[in-house]
Amino acid sequence: MTTPLAQARRVVVKIGSTLLTNTGAGLDREAIADWVRQIAELRARNIEVVVVSSGAIAEGLKRLGWTKRPHAVNELQAAAAVGQMGLVQVWESCFSERGLRTAQVLLTNSDLADRNRYLNARTTLRTLVSLGVVPVINENDTVVVDEIRVGDNDTLGALVANLLEADALVILTDQQGLYSADPRKDPAATLVSRARAGDPHLETIAGGTGSHLGSGGMITKVLAAKRAGRSGAHTAIVSGREPDVLSRVLAGEPIGTLLEAEREPIAARKQWLADHMKPAGRITLDAGAVKALTHDGKSLLSIGATAVDGHFGRGEVVSVCAPDGREIARGLVNYGAADTARILRKPTAEIEAVLGYLAEPELIHRDNLVVL
Repeated sequence: MTTPLAQARRVVVKIGSTLLTNTGAGLDREAIADWVRQIAELRARNIEVVVVSSGAIAEGLKRLGWTKRPHAVNELQAAAAVGQMGLVQVWESCFSERGLRTAQVLLTNSDLADRNRYLNARTTLRTLVSLGVVPVINENDTVVVDEIRVGDNDTLGALVANLLEADALVILTDQQGLYSADPRKDPAATLVSRARAGDPHLETIAGGTGSHLGSGGMITKVLAAKRAGRSGAHTAIVSGREPDVLSRVLAGEPIGTLLEAEREPIAARKQWLADHMKPAGRITLDAGAVKALTHDGKSLLSIGATAVDGHFGRGEVVSVCAPDGREIARGLVNYGAADTARILRKPTAEIEAVLGYLAEPELIHRDNLVVL
């Protein structure tokens, strides 16, 4: 039986560092050439492909003669800057040999968190794809710091899948897929061949990081599948060591782990709200307000808000949390933090008397709110 990936026409492929490099020896050109061969075959089948490529820092380490990944941000940025040159050169030359055009796109969380920059990035990527170009995307590690970074290329792959409303996200790794436990420690671990993206149980069985060259782990892949599912993209977590893995998985062959998106895609604007990586603050609700938002599809009113944290202005994205601290939603708030604090637990009819003005009757309108 084939998988839903057989119908995918636009695909984001994320390739991890261990698959693109020879340990301690920088980029593996032969491996990259083989990925390009497979991508060329997909393009011949009229499947649009966007690549999220790791490997810049690993290549930089080799060029600088460093044997271990550093911890200092400035050293990581330097390694990324040096390695990015080699990474782009190899991808470009391999695609050129196959008669394909490619483009480099470097993104940061700031590009995705700002609404205008998000839309500009989406327009650029869609234009490149429509022109038959294969974009090669990476986080801009040269300038990014922990406070503003996306975090890992699994997450970046999911964000790009949302950005382009891709049909599928294929995460290539050095593991066969997601297991019920860590197969390196538990010989009884079994492969999870198919599950629902966003199933909380998957997060409990995923964990641990990969090699010293990378920054992700299986948990980041599970969370990426959950994020990609918001736009209706199915996620395959498969071994990049499998022969012709891209051609096979996108022909619907059941290999690795398939995490299916089982919900209707949410609107593009609400995807952006959900994917806003660093909300400006937090509003905590009582149980009744939680129910109104999550089950009844209501707007958030000030009477249901019990606490406010952070410094945010009107129109910024804030987290909306249950009494136990769980983030249940995100939205664009109609009042700044100081004014929100003054109208906590107040009915709408009293807002103007308290503040001296009424911007909106809702603290967050349901059209500007997405339940996570």
